[in-house]
Amino acid sequence: MTTIAPDATMAGVARTYPRRAAVVSWIFFDWAAQPYFTLITTFVFAPYFATAIAPSPATGQSLWGFAMAAAGLAIALLSPVLGAIADASGRRKPWIAGFGMVLVLASCTLWIGKPGDHAIIPLVLTAVALASVGAEFATLFNNAMMPTLVPPERIGRLSGTGWATGYIGGIVSLIIVLGLLAANPETGRTLLGVTPLFGLDPLTRQGDRAAGPLTGLWFIIFVTPMFLFTPDYPAKRPLRVALRAGLSELKQSIENLPRRKSLAAFLLANMIYTDGLVSLFAFGGIYAAGTFGWHTIQIGTFGIMLAIAGALGAWIGGKLDDRLGPKRVIAGSLLVLLLSVAAILLVDKDSVLFVKTALPQAGAPLFSSAAERAYLVLGCLIGAAGGPLQAASRTLLIHLAPKDRIAQYFGLFALTGKVTSFIGPLLIGMVTALTASQKAGMAVLVVFFVAGLGLLMRVRE
Repeated sequence: MTTIAPDATMAGVARTYPRRAAVVSWIFFDWAAQPYFTLITTFVFAPYFATAIAPSPATGQSLWGFAMAAAGLAIALLSPVLGAIADASGRRKPWIAGFGMVLVLASCTLWIGKPGDHAIIPLVLTAVALASVGAEFATLFNNAMMPTLVPPERIGRLSGTGWATGYIGGIVSLIIVLGLLAANPETGRTLLGVTPLFGLDPLTRQGDRAAGPLTGLWFIIFVTPMFLFTPDYPAKRPLRVALRAGLSELKQSIENLPRRKSLAAFLLANMIYTDGLVSLFAFGGIYAAGTFGWHTIQIGTFGIMLAIAGALGAWIGGKLDDRLGPKRVIAGSLLVLLLSVAAILLVDKDSVLFVKTALPQAGAPLFSSAAERAYLVLGCLIGAAGGPLQAASRTLLIHLAPKDRIAQYFGLFALTGKVTSFIGPLLIGMVTALTASQKAGMAVLVVFFVAGLGLLMRVRE
């Protein structure tokens, strides 16, 4: 298929896009990377850390927040610089390979996190932070490949399909962990009612800890097609020359940013609402564990339902993105998130929206109480809105940013998504620590979505 790309039009050059196999292989990067976010930061390892490794759930939530804040700050400071250097040097794959290796090694290290071993907490949190850095930077350079894969009018569908595929990958990896690896310590059985594979010990929570090595192996297997079949940008300059040129171009872009008012407003909005969304996903499982006493199987089942909702939302959002524009998709997603978070704060173990409900009986099936079911519904709404929000955000950036500096602006995109990303986890950690209340800590997220939606209204596509 040959068409005229926006950056090629001005030079009068016809742009040829790669074959379908190259596009599908690129999409599978999201499938490869998603288990880190699904298994480690949200539904398996984070709740396991808070409830089994840390002294208490509130302390675990606080410590986890501080580790995520440190990782977010490192990502924020380095993303624009690395993106600018990548634009100047041309190639993306070496960066993806390098940071992918950081993700793999750090994820595998999480196996050492034994229950009740407080001495291992600093090393576990360091590994989590490094894995986050690897995952985010690899994703940055993978995103920067998008404009060369499909014509501009199909970018929204490509982005949405990628996010949906990632969610499905998260679902599959979560089913593997819950159904075959992680068992209830009391029964010794997994969610599918079988004993854990490979002789994993339920009492030492080896199934939960196996989420780390599985994440690393999963990434290696499923990122390989992208390296084999998806064409990279051609090399432009040697790394040393690209370093100087990239930093010079980055300085110029930052100086020109105030003149690009819509782009500046979008980056600022993205900074705020992404902070809220990442914090919501990072602490959703921990909050459920503390509020309802859920263990890995309950949280993981909840995660599967969220991921299904997210995949469907991202896929539909990608189609709406090409039809209505990414700004409208982002605004609608933010409204759903805002209302859902506000409602979750009114759900407690024995009440829903100030109405008292019965507590679950001992031995009752999963999610048998009205409060738990309400939390499930609200969680699925959050999942359905989170997918299109993230997919449409990277689409809108591609529409607004200069095409010859796309990795650099994805670096600024990552900067705005991370430069204050320590604030959300930090505020949640601080408020939780000061009040000893998980609900009070989560309440700060409402402000992030309101402010992000207000700034988005100033963006013109």
